[in-house]
Amino acid sequence: MKTLRTYEDFKAIVFHKKQVVISKEAKHLIEESYNFLKEFANDKIIYGVNTGFGPMAQYRIEPEDQLQLQYNLIRSHASGCGEVFDIKTVRAAILCRLNSLSLGKSGVHIEAIELMRDLLNYRITPLIFQHGGVGASGDLVQLAHLALVLIGEGEVFYKGLRRPTAEVFAEVGIKPLQIHLREGLSLMNGTSVMTGLAGVNLYYAEKLLDWTVKFSCAINELVQTYDDHFSEELNNAKQHTGQQDIAKLMREFLADSKRTRKRAEHLYQGEHNETVFKEKVQEYYSLRCVPQILGPVLDTLQHTQRIFEEELNSANDNPIVDLPNQQVYHGGNFHGDYISLEMDKLKLVVTRMAMLAERQLNYLLNPKVNELLPPFVNAGKLGFNFGMQGVQFTATSTTAECQTLSTSMYVHSIPNNNDNQDIVSMGTNAATLTRKVIENAFQVLAIEAITIAQAIDILGCYDQLSSTTKEWYNEIRTIIPFFKEDMVFYPYLKEATSWLKK
Repeated sequence: MKTLRTYEDFKAIVFHKKQVVISKEAKHLIEESYNFLKEFANDKIIYGVNTGFGPMAQYRIEPEDQLQLQYNLIRSHASGCGEVFDIKTVRAAILCRLNSLSLGKSGVHIEAIELMRDLLNYRITPLIFQHGGVGASGDLVQLAHLALVLIGEGEVFYKGLRRPTAEVFAEVGIKPLQIHLREGLSLMNGTSVMTGLAGVNLYYAEKLLDWTVKFSCAINELVQTYDDHFSEELNNAKQHTGQQDIAKLMREFLADSKRTRKRAEHLYQGEHNETVFKEKVQEYYSLRCVPQILGPVLDTLQHTQRIFEEELNSANDNPIVDLPNQQVYHGGNFHGDYISLEMDKLKLVVTRMAMLAERQLNYLLNPKVNELLPPFVNAGKLGFNFGMQGVQFTATSTTAECQTLSTSMYVHSIPNNNDNQDIVSMGTNAATLTRKVIENAFQVLAIEAITIAQAIDILGCYDQLSSTTKEWYNEIRTIIPFFKEDMVFYPYLKEATSWLKK
């Protein structure tokens, strides 16, 4: 492995348990970069090798103190707090750091790369806290917790247990990293936590979009809408590829449905002299405008993938080693603005999906709106049973939280580090909040899925549904059966949420 290159490569390791291998070519490049920097720094001032850090860079560090300086940096910055990141996110962060440092532009020793590889392949997961990163000089605090584990300190998760790193390393037979030159700074001084989290967020946002389209199609089937609002002719009248692609996907999902209708067959033929039309002329926006609402979501996800892949394959620390020109450049590649802005955009469109699901849910639960189903799709005795009435509160509340959390982090810079970091990206916070919004959206969609399944059974229309709707309906009915009597919902909601994410 020279570099991961693509989002698909990333997913194969983080989500599908592919092992990490360092190619001979990559190893040679890493070693060449390290050897060059070690020699180059002998008679020059190189930040992080023979200087202090941040606003303390004006202080020279004598040769006998230079390696201890790296240990001091790691230990002093392992200062995170709050909740810890889940295992997939931490693995993603390690992979992103490994990939960036493997580009041969950082001057790290090969042992640091190999040890990160071993953490991934042995499935040893460092304890990394969510709070601490400001997204400039990289994810300093979170990556300090990774570096702390690499030097054999701190804590890890291994085989489901939280344990001291030294204990697990001894058990597995891993030797802690010995600092050679500037590995402390190189490990910490990058955007790899926010980038790894961005990749994980994108993976789940794609799942959300797929489910949102499927559930939107199912509701269109339930109420027997006309099919022209997702037609090729109508949607190609606008130039947005996302809208066109969503409409095409809807046509594919509904291709074998027996419940969608042709407008020409119902409203363009015969006499229509009524003052009030019996046939509904157009549906509510949450059903009729799905391509227009979800098209920008799809466009955003595709752009997020491009930004993610570019950051994944970038050298994002400081300084940067330039082997071809035998030079070292100082700058700010650790600044996380690209990921920060992209995560703000991603959480906006995820919130939009939650909002659409909440409105569609309301449509199904309100008989005055749908004119088809009993209140709250209540299959029991009206007034005595409650159907989906209680869980609608949860969906509404959770959607409201998504809306609040969608406030931008990108524009909320706070200077720190003695004003050395006078404008920061807050990229890690942006990605963390996006993950929360994604979790919320899954919960809203789980409620919507159960509601649609109830509506299908109440209408008795299963045999007329598309094969796409039948497939997921059959799956959710293995989680929660059709019900008339009231029951405790929270275990079903948890299981349905997990099902959507699998």
